[in-house]
Amino acid sequence: MVPGDEGFTLNSSCPDWYVRAVIRPRSSRTVVSDGCPIHYLLWDGPDDADGLLLVHGGGGHAHWWSFLAPFLADRFRVAAPDLSGMGDSGTRPFYDADIRAAELLAVIEDAGLGPRAWAVGHSFGGITLTRLVHRYPDALRGLILADSPVRSAEERARRRPRRMGTRRIYPDFATALARFRLLPEQPCDNEFLVEHIGRTSLVRSPEGWTWKFDPRAMHHRRFAEPYDSYLAGAGCPVALVHGDDSALVTPQVIAFMRTLMGADAPVIGIPEARHHLTLDQPMAFVTAVRAVLGGWMRGTPVDQRG
Repeated sequence: MVPGDEGFTLNSSCPDWYVRAVIRPRSSRTVVSDGCPIHYLLWDGPDDADGLLLVHGGGGHAHWWSFLAPFLADRFRVAAPDLSGMGDSGTRPFYDADIRAAELLAVIEDAGLGPRAWAVGHSFGGITLTRLVHRYPDALRGLILADSPVRSAEERARRRPRRMGTRRIYPDFATALARFRLLPEQPCDNEFLVEHIGRTSLVRSPEGWTWKFDPRAMHHRRFAEPYDSYLAGAGCPVALVHGDDSALVTPQVIAFMRTLMGADAPVIGIPEARHHLTLDQPMAFVTAVRAVLGGWMRGTPVDQRG
């Protein structure tokens, strides 16, 4: 089985739904934002479909969504970008939430998702999107945070800074792939999805094989911005979909985020899912996203459970 235009065959066995998803046609595009090329994948949806932006987590890339986006492209025109310093996008001397908000706006416009798109962001991708909807309140119609922990200033001050990301060089592809780990580390029963992510996270360099991220883009200061203020001032409805067993979006974090999102904001827990809920329970995640977006589009409440 050869998934789409990645051009590889998985070692792990995989279900038919995965095969159907990754061979669905899509296009690979690039738009320039403030001098930096931003790569994204695009799935065409039905005529006159609403736009949907999918944003990966820290150190990730668009292919974290390439096995899920086709299940949403039946209803939406879907774009999944690589944030600058990650995936196949360019690098910058400096990164912050304002820079990333501008590049996400550029993707929305270039991909034809507007005038007001919907968005889903996993982990750091969701946190980044809070800046977009705070600074540009008319950019999105609604935002779903997927296990994106937004903490208070006091909690951020108590947490130990994360170590800056590093990129090791490996002599060959097989050695590099064998070293791939999810961060934060966790088990995952769907080995084929972990392998999918590992394979699409590697790039050949003159010295060997390495990971597709700029270490400067992974500095711990990316978590230091006042994302709680951004979320509280969001210019659109916000929902939270989290793993019931997440190590990051804990009951305490959920309780704090509820105070920022409002009492009517949907909060949906995915059973048997950890932080990487898109890998743990991909079909349950798609179902939750469809339910939230469908409820917003109909203007009706969405069932909630934390």
